[in-house]
Amino acid sequence: MNKLFLYIPLLFILSCTNQTKDKNSTKQDLVLPEEISRLNQLAKQFPDSVGLHMRLVNALDSMGSYALALEELNTLIKNDSSNFGLWFKKAQLSENLKDTLAAIKSYSRAANIYASPDAMLALANLFAETKNSKALELCQKVSDLRMGRTYQSHCDFIAGIYFARSGNTTKAIQLLTSCIANNYTYMEAYMEIGFIYYDRKQYAEALNIFHTTISVRNNYPDGYYWLAKTYEANKNSTSALENYEKAFSLDPKLIEAEQAITRLKSAGTH
Repeated sequence: MNKLFLYIPLLFILSCTNQTKDKNSTKQDLVLPEEISRLNQLAKQFPDSVGLHMRLVNALDSMGSYALALEELNTLIKNDSSNFGLWFKKAQLSENLKDTLAAIKSYSRAANIYASPDAMLALANLFAETKNSKALELCQKVSDLRMGRTYQSHCDFIAGIYFARSGNTTKAIQLLTSCIANNYTYMEAYMEIGFIYYDRKQYAEALNIFHTTISVRNNYPDGYYWLAKTYEANKNSTSALENYEKAFSLDPKLIEAEQAITRLKSAGTH
């Protein structure tokens, strides 16, 4: 299971499904749902209607057709290249397509048009994951705006990610702990601290963090999964199996948990 949390829970982020589509698909070779086809026809009928085109972009996004949504969005940007919202949406779609460089370029363009805290944090998050110190500069800019505990927790989380990825895990733990102090339900921060202890083979500390995670949110499958992994690394197969089973019961898509259950049962763990 991937340890990385590339997408922090900022207020502006739109929810969308995780269906995977071919990056190179086009409207011509993809059978679109009826509603999408209807919007597509209306957009062609009224090419100057930005609202219709954005409805189509969002509909394609919601069904996981990110490349098609991006294709549609690019036509809008050609006609309105100074629109903050269009560049921001393009960056989100690029992230969904795992194109980090394109996402950074689009978030940067959006932030240059309007330096909103959301745009700066989204950009900082990508910089942090790529170990670019610009992440810290952007976090400081947002922090200086003094927008409250929620935004400060995001700043501390992103700065913590930067230091974790850069190898300064002591500083990372300090910032991630500060993030939790401002938002005790910030699950990603708990998990990142747990990952650091796990990688250090400090299993007692990792167990404590992952136990805290599931005490804060007792239906959080990732917490149970990593609790199980830590128990397994610490040679406690019985507790590992119990927590893998709990993780899998909460999220049947956790294939890694299912595989671990099979492995431990085959090894005779009861």
